[in-house]
Amino acid sequence: MLHTLPLPLIIAACCVSSYLIGALPFGLWVGLLWKGVDIRTLGSKNIGATNVLRVLGPGPGLMVFGLDTLKGAVGITLAGYLSAQQVIPTLSFSALMLVGFCAILGHTFSPLLRFKGGKGVATSLGVLIALSPVVAGIGLGCWILVVATSRYVSLGSLAAAFVLPFAAYFTMPDAQRWWMVGLTAVMGVLVIVLHRGNIRRLLAGAEAKIGQRVTVEQPAETVEAQ
Repeated sequence: MLHTLPLPLIIAACCVSSYLIGALPFGLWVGLLWKGVDIRTLGSKNIGATNVLRVLGPGPGLMVFGLDTLKGAVGITLAGYLSAQQVIPTLSFSALMLVGFCAILGHTFSPLLRFKGGKGVATSLGVLIALSPVVAGIGLGCWILVVATSRYVSLGSLAAAFVLPFAAYFTMPDAQRWWMVGLTAVMGVLVIVLHRGNIRRLLAGAEAKIGQRVTVEQPAETVEAQ
């Protein structure tokens, strides 16, 4: 039945679904369920995994990281599955990219949080895993290397954002190369814009490093956010 619908309408429906999945504020929910706290009032007040890690510890932090990554991949994976089952027409690579980007927008501008949200790093990783595990692996490797050497999560995110377009250019097939370069470039700009506070703190030497904890009883104002 869905095959009879216009392709633009099917793509729009996939994008809206992906946006709504991306908008699920797992950081907020894990904080409320795990320790009965609103993560938006503690640490950096960000719902991302880094702030959850710093405030609530490794368990909740890793859980939020995994869930935020997963929701970046779900929309693309579901669209691919429905195409394979011939429920909907096969979507082009560019259409799948748009579906994935909508998940990132849902995370960063969630209607459940009055169009506020996280900084989209983990969700972007999920999108890239679904589109190109090689590009995702290069970006994740860069992030791990920079964070391990500097202990700044934000610096790792910025470095990965810089590397991703080059990774896409040198690893993607010809038919998909420039599409992926464009997507990763837009991702990079979004990461930079959302990390502008972190950039100011890095330049001022005031950015907190990974491993520094914020207790629930004594929230800190200047804490690195994902």
